[in-house]
Amino acid sequence: MPFDASVLPDVSGLTVGVLGGTGPQGRGLAYRLARAGQRVVLGSRNAERGIAAAAELAQLPGADAGEVSGGDNAVAAGCDVVIAALPYEGHAETLTALRGELAGRILVDCVNPLGFDQRGPHAVPVPEGSAAEQAATLLPDTRVTAAFHHVSAVLLTDPSVASVDTDVLVLADDRPAAETVQALASRITGIRGVFAGRLRNAGQIEALTANLIAINRRYKAHAGIRITDV
Repeated sequence: MPFDASVLPDVSGLTVGVLGGTGPQGRGLAYRLARAGQRVVLGSRNAERGIAAAAELAQLPGADAGEVSGGDNAVAAGCDVVIAALPYEGHAETLTALRGELAGRILVDCVNPLGFDQRGPHAVPVPEGSAAEQAATLLPDTRVTAAFHHVSAVLLTDPSVASVDTDVLVLADDRPAAETVQALASRITGIRGVFAGRLRNAGQIEALTANLIAINRRYKAHAGIRITDV
């Protein structure tokens, strides 16, 4: 069936928190969602850094379409939908510390467990199968989804880029949660949120980022993913 964003839920009233909102990926996603009119909260390990990053983001062109604020990660974790844009090295520790705040929330895990050596980027094995499955194990009371792995932070944070032309693959065992994340992704100009299966398939989605980095290095591009015939 053709892709139709109109059948997805209305998420315009939801507040989106970003764990790691001061990093390039988290900051970029927050910026694009703010441009789409969403309320966003940038989280950081340090509340002052989160507040300062939010103040800077709010000054970017188009960000005033939404409402931007900042604080520590615990503040961001109390939002309706929470994006985990964390380094894999701190992923488990950060989520474990926020287990109470994240209970009942929709978590969007966009962490890519990657390593880099002289041969280039490569996927790092995760005992649970993927970062998203690790999150689901650590947070049994949270509605864990996986998405936003393949969106270029460079494009997201560049105010001159009007449309981010890519698809966002959304994985989850909770279909209503997946549809909420699809709808959020589809609010960003140029992006479609496409359901891509259950959480157990997140490993290859996360690992594919290594291939995209290799492509980008070879062709000096900011490659993304497009799904055909949908």
